[in-house]
Amino acid sequence: MIGLLKGMVEAVGAEEAVIDVNGVGYLVACGSQTLARLEPGAAVKLHIETHVREDAFKLFGFLEETERVWFVHLQSVQGVGAKAAFAILDAVPVSEIANAAALGDKSTFARAKGVGPKLATRIATELKDKAPPAGRSFSIGLPVHSPNDAGTTPAEPEVQPVFASREDAVSGLVNLGYPESTARQAVATVLRETGEDASLGEIMRLSLRELAP
Repeated sequence: MIGLLKGMVEAVGAEEAVIDVNGVGYLVACGSQTLARLEPGAAVKLHIETHVREDAFKLFGFLEETERVWFVHLQSVQGVGAKAAFAILDAVPVSEIANAAALGDKSTFARAKGVGPKLATRIATELKDKAPPAGRSFSIGLPVHSPNDAGTTPAEPEVQPVFASREDAVSGLVNLGYPESTARQAVATVLRETGEDASLGEIMRLSLRELAP
């Protein structure tokens, strides 16, 4: 299986791109928002979701790991395939998708092209009762040395944060005795108002206010 591609953008099409990795061109399906950010001749790193079928082997590419993991999570809902998942990711930022899932907000999912009211309702209903997805960890932060590395500084490890403040706030509320689903709804409500850049302390303070009787 392929989980990551690092190479050069060879070509960009309407629904896919060709990524040259050491002379091998990989055909990768991408959403329109991702394709718009790819430039032929430029270096790129794509997080890959590989789908293997009896008659097909297909790669789906994302610039961020959070996009890939939500692409997979959305397809856990019956009736949501790759096309609908891409449409949702193109229409709605990942942070808003997470908020909509926690709050069961069907109107957010209905903004995607091709996602009708019935499917939007099903997505909102099913995701509200599911735990949020966890992304892959690409580094544990430990430098790797070889005998010839003496005196050299190791490269900084890649960090893949997946809503760290959100999850820390939910964990804090659960530790205070609130049910996880209730905590997630409160945090999602706060993040809709403050944005994802809010500090953990602010999120906790406002979430507790949201949960106050």
